[in-house]
Amino acid sequence: MHIPVRRAVGTARGRHPAPVWLTHVLSQRRAPVPRTAMVRGALSAGPLLGAGIATGHPGPGVLAALGAMLAGVNDRPGTRRKGLVHIGLPAAAGALGLLVGALVADGTGRWAAVPVLFLVGWVSGALSARGAVWSTGALQMLVATTIGMGMPLAAPAWLKALCFLSGAGWLVLLRLLLRTPRSRDATRWGGEREAVAAVFDALADALGALGGPRAPAARRRLVAAQQQADEALRLMRLLPWPGRRGDGPDHRLAERFGAAVALCEASIALLWEGRAVPDEVAEGPRRLAAAVRTGGPAGALPSPRPDTVERLAFDRAVLAAAVTFDRTTNRPAQPPRRSGRHPGTVGAHSGPRPGLVTPAGREYGLRVALCVSVTAAVALLLHEDHWYWLPATAAFLVKPDMGPLFSRVVNRFAGTVAGALVFVALMAVLGGLGRPLVVAVVVVAGALLPLSTRHFAFQTAVITVLVLSFVHTAGDTEAAASRLLETFLACALVLLVGHLPLLADPRVRVGHRFAVTLRCTELYLRHVLDAPDRAGAAHRAEALALRSAAYRALAEARAAAETAAAELPGPLSGRPQDWSAVTVSAELVVDAATACALRVEHGVPRPSSADAERVTTALSLLADALEDGHRTARPAPGPGPRDCRSLRDVMTQLHGIHRLTTAGLPGRATAGSAPLS
Repeated sequence: MHIPVRRAVGTARGRHPAPVWLTHVLSQRRAPVPRTAMVRGALSAGPLLGAGIATGHPGPGVLAALGAMLAGVNDRPGTRRKGLVHIGLPAAAGALGLLVGALVADGTGRWAAVPVLFLVGWVSGALSARGAVWSTGALQMLVATTIGMGMPLAAPAWLKALCFLSGAGWLVLLRLLLRTPRSRDATRWGGEREAVAAVFDALADALGALGGPRAPAARRRLVAAQQQADEALRLMRLLPWPGRRGDGPDHRLAERFGAAVALCEASIALLWEGRAVPDEVAEGPRRLAAAVRTGGPAGALPSPRPDTVERLAFDRAVLAAAVTFDRTTNRPAQPPRRSGRHPGTVGAHSGPRPGLVTPAGREYGLRVALCVSVTAAVALLLHEDHWYWLPATAAFLVKPDMGPLFSRVVNRFAGTVAGALVFVALMAVLGGLGRPLVVAVVVVAGALLPLSTRHFAFQTAVITVLVLSFVHTAGDTEAAASRLLETFLACALVLLVGHLPLLADPRVRVGHRFAVTLRCTELYLRHVLDAPDRAGAAHRAEALALRSAAYRALAEARAAAETAAAELPGPLSGRPQDWSAVTVSAELVVDAATACALRVEHGVPRPSSADAERVTTALSLLADALEDGHRTARPAPGPGPRDCRSLRDVMTQLHGIHRLTTAGLPGRATAGSAPLS
């Protein structure tokens, strides 16, 4: 359950490259072998299933193993606190869904599953528009509701939900106990420390790429590293370990991250300026990264010649970082500031967040509701028992944040076929699977689950083996053939519904993400430009929070645009949209806004209120046009202020976004879309 990172596919000279929608099927994610996670996977579902069998309660053992399996899908690299949130919250949502499904199955007829799944599917789809953790939790809630209504296990509803939750809780406990050994301090702040050090490493890469073609990609990696470190430190503050105080190494680490945030902001302004820096300057953050890992001093930190406002800002940020690292070098920390926020934590969740009633939430919620309810009805017509496989498969397939629809469908079917064949082959070779052998299969498949996240088909095959082992233990010994048929039907139905024009318009889903980006940028600029008399740490912290929200929204928009670009073209897919060009323009908008804020902070004359209002109003109008899916005509942004280059750049890129997203649309007003002077 992931979005595979596309790898370039080489082509012979003179041949056209293969279409993205086809190459995406074979793409895979590159990552180190997660050895510790594989050990956790081997110790999670298999032992739980074995314990249930050994005690004479295979049903609760199956549910506990199922909870551990779904939690294992979310067992990704990161800090222990991140694991608690990214595993625990979806597990709680899954337990709630299982409870609801079991109560419906116990108290109503089986056909009540269709309207219930329609309602739960709509809620699940709408919640998925709010972010990654919400999306994972909503999916587990929907799948668990389906299993609760369709899997025939004799147990009270509350016991089913408790067994499911205990299985996920067992994996969380393993996550806390089994860690990759890196240092003696790894059990305390090792994950957070490594996240902050990764920011400085990414900063060094970004500085080394300045003025070259690799600069935009390096800037994206820098922003991603900053957001990951911010999440890690925010969770460190919200979920402190017992006996930890806020004036120890954790506070010093947060101060060093604050220095990283200031350097990141200045480096983005350097990127906007477009001039390379000397190699010794680019390598300076490597010393900061080493100092973070060891807790020691950073040493001499070179900076570029401060001959422009952007370089002057970076020079001051380097000086502030040197002072911060000298103050926080393995010595008793100063009492922390009681501001309600750790220093350096930029509040990445500030700014507008998508909700249940946005166009993207309504569109996706309706699509999920139709897919799972229709597939549930088809499954109930086919057979009375074990009908849950078809709607559960549809729930996985319909999610756009897991990759393009065609790629998901092909990989899902191929993975299911491979997993079913492996399971049948094991039964044939071993002369039937006794329950001890089933436990052994689950142990091996559980160990492969973290490794299988590299490719969706591989992951589907592993999950298929696990699920077939569970249903075999529950008494359904002839499930493989029916699972293949139901998977084929689910793929066909989702492929059809997923390409309906009214339910699959990427301008709604992707345009909404870009609208959120522009609104966050508007809030950031208004905060910086509309309050000349405000200053101080609180004002600065709020500005950083708004800027971080803009870049986080930009990352989500970029991911949605990449998925839309890899969708299968066809007569029902609508007019092709150049979302890659929109992404580039949106990145330049946020970068120019960051440069404007930094220049104002460092003494450049503040733009007039009329210029500031013109730019922020243009951001708002274009966000409205993208939000409503181009159903409402909006004027194109006009020329930008002549006396402020950064704001002029914002207006130029807004004009480009307007032109790219409205060209060729019937009935659209294009007033003001002439080229900018």
